[in-house]
Amino acid sequence: MDTKELLKKVRKIEIKTRRLSDQLFSGQYHSAFKGRGMTFSEVRPYQYGDDVRAIDWNVTARYRTPFVKLFEEERELTVMLAVDISGSENFGTRGQLKREIITEIAATLAFSAIKNNDKVGLVLFTDRIELFITPQKGRSHVLGIIRQLLDFRPQGRGTATAMALKYLFNVLKKTSIVFLISDFLDDGYADTLKIVTKKHDVVGIRVYDPAEKDFPPGGFLLLEDPETGRKQYVDTSSAAVRKAIADGFAHYDHYFTDAFRKAGGGHIQVGTDSSYVKALMQYFKRVGR
Repeated sequence: MDTKELLKKVRKIEIKTRRLSDQLFSGQYHSAFKGRGMTFSEVRPYQYGDDVRAIDWNVTARYRTPFVKLFEEERELTVMLAVDISGSENFGTRGQLKREIITEIAATLAFSAIKNNDKVGLVLFTDRIELFITPQKGRSHVLGIIRQLLDFRPQGRGTATAMALKYLFNVLKKTSIVFLISDFLDDGYADTLKIVTKKHDVVGIRVYDPAEKDFPPGGFLLLEDPETGRKQYVDTSSAAVRKAIADGFAHYDHYFTDAFRKAGGGHIQVGTDSSYVKALMQYFKRVGR
C-alpha cells in the first residue's frame, strides 16, 4: 500500500471510529474502567463527621487546628491492545474481513482511551510477537497505531495466544486494561490467562465470520488453511464435512468462553455480520453498573 492510499485509509478509519468513540463510548468506557486507587489531592480543616484516620498530623501540629487529607480517584489507566494478525484474520464472507473489523474495534477503543486521558499501546502477534508500541497518549499516537493495524505485514501466519499473554505479563509492569482481540482459533491458553488476569483486567474480543460455524454447501472447493498454507479439495455439499467444520468452530467457541469465564476476564463475541458497536456498548454497560 502506497503512502497516499494508506493515509486515506487511516483518515477514513479515524472519522468513523472517532465519531463512535465520541458519541457512544466515552461515558460507557469511563464508567466501565475506573481508576486504580486514590491519590492525595489537598488538605482542609477538619469538619464534624470526618474520619479521624484522615487527619494530617503534621499540618495539624503546624497550624494548631485539625486538618484532614482529601484523596481523589487515580483516573489515568494504561490500555493495551493485543491484536492477532495471523493468517485466519484475512477471511470474511459478509463484506468485511475479520482483520478489518478488528482494526475498527481497536481504533474505537484507542480513541475512547485517549479521550479519557488514558495511555494506549499496541501488541501485534501471530505465532510470535510481531510489534510492540509503548503506551502513550495523544491523537498522533493513535493514528500511528491505526497505520500499523492497516499496513503491517507479519512474518508469522499461525496463532499463539498463550505466548502473547505471557509477553504481556512480562512487559506490562503497571496494572493495565488489556483488550485481546482475535478470532481465537486457538486453545491451550486458559492457564496462562488465569495468571495474567490476577494482575491485569483482560477482555477477550472474539471476531468470527458466520461461514466458520455454518459453512454453505458449494460442491467441491479447494480450501486453503490461511495459517499453514495447506490446500485441500473438500466436498462442501457433504453434511458430514459441514458438521466437522461446525464442530471445530464450536470447540474454539466453547474454549474461549470457558477460559475467560473461569479466569474472571471479560469476553465479547462479534460476528462480521453484526454490529461491534452494539456488542461493545452492551459489555461496557454491563460491567459499568
